[in-house]
Amino acid sequence: MNSSSTPSKTKSQCPLQEQLLQRRNSRENLDRFIPNRSAMDFDYAHYMLTEGVKGKENPSASSSPSREAYRKQLAETFNMNRTRILAFKNKPPTPVKAIPDEFSSAVHQVKSAKPRRHIPQTSEKTLDAPDILDDYYLNLLDWGSSNVLSIALGQTVYLWDASEGATSELVTVDEESGPVTSVKWAPDGRHIAVGLNNSEVQLWDSTSNRLLRTLKGGHRSRVGAMDWNNHILTTGGMDGQIVNNDVRVRAHVVETYRGHHQEVCGLKWSASGQQLASGGNDNVLHIWDRSMASSNAPTQWLHRLEEHTAAVKALAWCPFQSNLLASGGGGGDRCIKFWNTHTGSCLNSVDTGSQVCSLLWNKNERELLSSHGFTQNQLTLWKYPSMVKVAELTGHTSRVLYMAQSPDGCTVASAAGDETLRFWNVFGTPEVAKPAATKTNSVPFAHLNRIR
Repeated sequence: MNSSSTPSKTKSQCPLQEQLLQRRNSRENLDRFIPNRSAMDFDYAHYMLTEGVKGKENPSASSSPSREAYRKQLAETFNMNRTRILAFKNKPPTPVKAIPDEFSSAVHQVKSAKPRRHIPQTSEKTLDAPDILDDYYLNLLDWGSSNVLSIALGQTVYLWDASEGATSELVTVDEESGPVTSVKWAPDGRHIAVGLNNSEVQLWDSTSNRLLRTLKGGHRSRVGAMDWNNHILTTGGMDGQIVNNDVRVRAHVVETYRGHHQEVCGLKWSASGQQLASGGNDNVLHIWDRSMASSNAPTQWLHRLEEHTAAVKALAWCPFQSNLLASGGGGGDRCIKFWNTHTGSCLNSVDTGSQVCSLLWNKNERELLSSHGFTQNQLTLWKYPSMVKVAELTGHTSRVLYMAQSPDGCTVASAAGDETLRFWNVFGTPEVAKPAATKTNSVPFAHLNRIR
């Protein structure tokens, strides 16, 4: 029993090694001292065996330097500098490429190409917006950092919570004060400024639905445009004036910019808070710099740009290039223009074919969205800087006067004279897009006891 079991035990100790030796012997089946005839070059072997003999037999013939040089060159040309004559193993197999050369470049391009984003051609949600004013010079829609959208409908400001889909009423002003002519959220997403037809501006706490204060004396007529710069609320009126209001102090008017001769309908601070763009019904676009406005310069503005031939309402600062501004002209102009705000030069101008009502940059891609009036009342998505049309979104039956962008930068809300509020998934989905930077700066209302 012991003797019969011993061989099987020994055989099972290294099975992998044993199989490897068997496979190698079965494939080659060659002895190391027997040449492999199939791997030999017989012509070359014959040449090498006989060439040396010829040299020895005819020493005078091979002694010529030119002949020797020719022989060496001939040997190099025909790869005759090899020293071995006999071959004792097969030639290594030629490596097989997984992907042919003609396809490798194409595969690389396919891998590097970014998948094209699907842009729905219809709005994903539509809400009624009765009594919205069909007025090109007003700004009645804004989307705050807390994901709450505000819209002014006649005398009333409504809040729509995008997270919960709930609607609430913030304030209804009386007929002597109204209608509401502009709304703008503070950076904290809690407080909101409401511009009125009687030249006043109300500051509200949206959480408690409480009026904090009313700014008076800055304008002589309706306030149709507003924008925040930290604790400064900048307002533009029909009187052509632009007022910086410090909401922390009792005497809130700290600066007044004078340059427009008709109603100010567009106001946008740059991301740095250093430059302010303003557009007016006088077809003029101004670039204001805070350092110049506070100095004794003969003119307060940094640049006065008069290339538009109609009212300039649509303004948008580029999120990826700090000194790039896009502006849109009214029905007599129909152009989107791009400006270098450091030099004041116009970089490009594109005729869109219809009134430009609003502009929004995509925060995640190099794209620009514009809203228009007659004849199509469409939203147009442009690729920047080529300004090739990526998509045209239709659905509104009246000019699309107002647009606002969600905090994550993906969804756009549009309001039109057809009394509808539509939501478009034009800039991608929240899962794909980069999350927008959340502003946690609550400086404007950090000390409520200081607001009178």
